[in-house]
Amino acid sequence: MSKPTKYLLVSFPTSITPSHHRDDALDAITATVAPENGSVAPFPIPEFKIGTLDALVQQADELGKLETACQGVVSKVGDALKNILEGDEAQISKMKTVNDKPVDHYLRTFTWNKVKYRADKPLAELIDLLQKEAASIDNDIRSKYAQYNQVKNNLATLQRKQTGNLANKSLASVVDPRSVVQDSEYIETHLVAVPAQQVKEFLKTYETISPMVVPRSATFVASDDEFTLYAVTTFKKHSPEFVHKARENKWIPRDFKYVEGGKEDERKEFERVGGDERKLWGETLRLGRTAWSEAVMVWIHVFVLRVFVETVLRYGLPLDFVCTLIRAPSSKQADKAKHNLDEKYSYLAGNAFGRDKKGRVKKDDPGEAHEGGGEYTAYVYYAFEFS
Repeated sequence: MSKPTKYLLVSFPTSITPSHHRDDALDAITATVAPENGSVAPFPIPEFKIGTLDALVQQADELGKLETACQGVVSKVGDALKNILEGDEAQISKMKTVNDKPVDHYLRTFTWNKVKYRADKPLAELIDLLQKEAASIDNDIRSKYAQYNQVKNNLATLQRKQTGNLANKSLASVVDPRSVVQDSEYIETHLVAVPAQQVKEFLKTYETISPMVVPRSATFVASDDEFTLYAVTTFKKHSPEFVHKARENKWIPRDFKYVEGGKEDERKEFERVGGDERKLWGETLRLGRTAWSEAVMVWIHVFVLRVFVETVLRYGLPLDFVCTLIRAPSSKQADKAKHNLDEKYSYLAGNAFGRDKKGRVKKDDPGEAHEGGGEYTAYVYYAFEFS
């Protein structure tokens, strides 16, 4: 399994450079991260309509919850694809695209979808729209995947009936109807699957385990590696007792009722369900591919809103910031990139960090919770990964 690629989405005020120019700020961030720790690319964030401070604080909380939900949807769709493709990493990777392109390409060329999510709409409307879209994707994949699993389980049950042992397979193609007493008022035939190692004991004792067993009525029907199937005739009055005693002896009574054409009906049912399973497999796979693409797009758009809202809350107005996407090949490199940014830009936190006598951030400072949850950073920071 390939290792996940880590991404850091960070936002800084342009005041981190004397020129207050975005290009210079981007260059400064790139140099701080260092090429060996990851690549840095600008990440465009539109200017959205800003409401009141109270509304922004509430929206920051809503977006935090929505981002977690979106991550969950992406994960669910990924799990569905993994199960449908039976863990085939190469095929799964082909399915995990965004608009038929690798997710890395989508992130590096990201632009806000102005057609679906008009940037001139209030933030509350955009959040509501994204929430509904995430819920719709979740419902669609959940429903289709459940439908596929139901048919898949039905097919597995039919396969067991076709290929299982004599204790559980269908007997329609095994039992000759002439070996079974039918339509008698007083006697009936029981089919019993006897474990191979108990056959001798069965033949010695079956006549005496309950009253009114017809002597020497045990007739061999079929056998496999695990069981031998016998037909035993008893009087109906004592049938329940015979069945009960058979189970006590670890023999397995099999229900069987001869139906004209039953064997052919089972074959047709197996073929029909098999056809349904193949059809639903294709439908679920196509939906999974589409759903993963759409779920990732919704997730990233939610990230954009999170960055914007927290940027306003952190740096205030007028808006003058730069947002960058840092791609780190591993968690270790992502940690180093974040460490470098923390070291250089800790001053943005003011007094939020504890410092030593030389003004450096104390390594044992636990940090505080910020709007995104987790450790407090001096700048707007979010991390996520794709595998």
